Amino acid sequence: MSKALLKSTSTVGAMTLLSRILGLIRDLVFARFFGAGLGMDVFVIAFQIPNFFRRMFGEGAFSPAFVPVFSEYRSKKSGEEVRQLADRVAGTLGLILLGITILGVIGAPAFILVFASGFAAEPEKFDLAVQLLGITFPYLIFISLTAFAGGMLNTFGRFAVPAFTPVLLNLSLIAAAVWAATWFAAPVEALAWGVLVAGVAQLLFQLPFLARIGLLPTPRWGWRHEGVRKIMRLMLPALFGSSVAQINLIVDRIIASFLVTGSISWLYYSDRLMEFPLGVFAIALATIILPGLSTKHAEENPGAFSATLDWALRLVCVLAVPAAVGLFALAGPMLATLFNYGEFDAYSVEMASYSLMAYAVGLLGFTLVKVLAPGYFARQDMRTPVKVGVIAMLSNIVFNLLIVIPMVRVGFVAPHMGLALATGLAALLNAALLYRGLRTSGVYQPGPGWWPLAARVVIANLVMLAFLVPLAGELASWTEQTWDNRVLRLTGCLVGGFVVYVLALLVTGLRPAHLRGQSAAATV
Repeated sequence: MSKALLKSTSTVGAMTLLSRILGLIRDLVFARFFGAGLGMDVFVIAFQIPNFFRRMFGEGAFSPAFVPVFSEYRSKKSGEEVRQLADRVAGTLGLILLGITILGVIGAPAFILVFASGFAAEPEKFDLAVQLLGITFPYLIFISLTAFAGGMLNTFGRFAVPAFTPVLLNLSLIAAAVWAATWFAAPVEALAWGVLVAGVAQLLFQLPFLARIGLLPTPRWGWRHEGVRKIMRLMLPALFGSSVAQINLIVDRIIASFLVTGSISWLYYSDRLMEFPLGVFAIALATIILPGLSTKHAEENPGAFSATLDWALRLVCVLAVPAAVGLFALAGPMLATLFNYGEFDAYSVEMASYSLMAYAVGLLGFTLVKVLAPGYFARQDMRTPVKVGVIAMLSNIVFNLLIVIPMVRVGFVAPHMGLALATGLAALLNAALLYRGLRTSGVYQPGPGWWPLAARVVIANLVMLAFLVPLAGELASWTEQTWDNRVLRLTGCLVGGFVVYVLALLVTGLRPAHLRGQSAAATV
């Protein structure tokens, strides 16, 4: 890997970590000021809907289609043709987004009925959701155009600016919760305005940097432009693929809207904690291996391609499994330490801990999907991951029905836990199918030493679990403590668990060579 690529990866990784930390602080603020009640349930839905479309018209489908075409124009066309493409894409995308936004604002009641059907039975919740969606939906225009601007900056090697931009969303929402909430009769309305302000701020932040590289667009309609049409054609499969995960989320939210008030919020807070290790480790690892895999495929070097995947999977085994075990064992303590203040009471901590433990079951699946999917993308195979994603989506719906409905019928105290468990099981199925496809096609051949490595990881995790469970103790012992005692105790659990895990790996004989596949054979 070149020094330039290492530097770029480090920059993106550092900015992503900063954004994740601020996102965690944002959620701490949400929990303190809004808890897990009606207002937070409504905001989660009102923010989810424009985010659903953002995934399609932003980084989910548009960016993967736009960047290759824009890069091709930059390398093969004149500077004027590159600027014309930027102008035409800006105008075409912007006008399409404007039309969707107008429909979204006008049709807000219909969107709420689709995304949160259960709200219809509670007029207060339904009306507030419609009001907030009318404010948040225009965020779609600004964040999608931000993705467009970021794609151009990345193509020109300006990685830091797009990577930093999400920080502005977290800062805006924190400010809205802390300072602006008192300005509104329904304080949660401040969060909706915070989303809209953040969208504007993120786009405006990138414009001066576009001007510096001479690509500040003058939007023009360009439906018939050759480059625009090519981007649209490439978007179609990506559009479908990026929708799959969002449909899973929608199904979960629809079912949760029929459960007791607070269910959506409990899922939100537990999902945010699960996303932290996933975002920092899995996304960074996927970002690192994709260029390498693409190069190995272009060089027609299947051995090196397989070895790169093997190295990544070994890292997942050693790092993602203990992260999942730690989340499971410390679900309650982490939620109590981070969120059990103000409006987020001990009952909410208990309820959210159920769903966090369920999400932990699927963390390995979520991580493996991030690492295995580049094995297809690097070979320009977009269809297989989409097919597998559809199977996982349908399985998630089936799992929801098989798990949640029985929970509700028997009066289980936390049926929302079933939604998180179903999502995790679907992720594990997704990963298993992707893995099987790479194995049966011969693209991936595991290197030597996997069984000893797996045995060492299992033993080390069992030792760590035996250490953490008694140390965590009863949940009440956390919710009744002061915040400083919670922080010290949780820090001790995390540091102690990490040390115990590493020592257990070393005692069982794990060495760095075991992570390098082929070179590990002699040392197993």
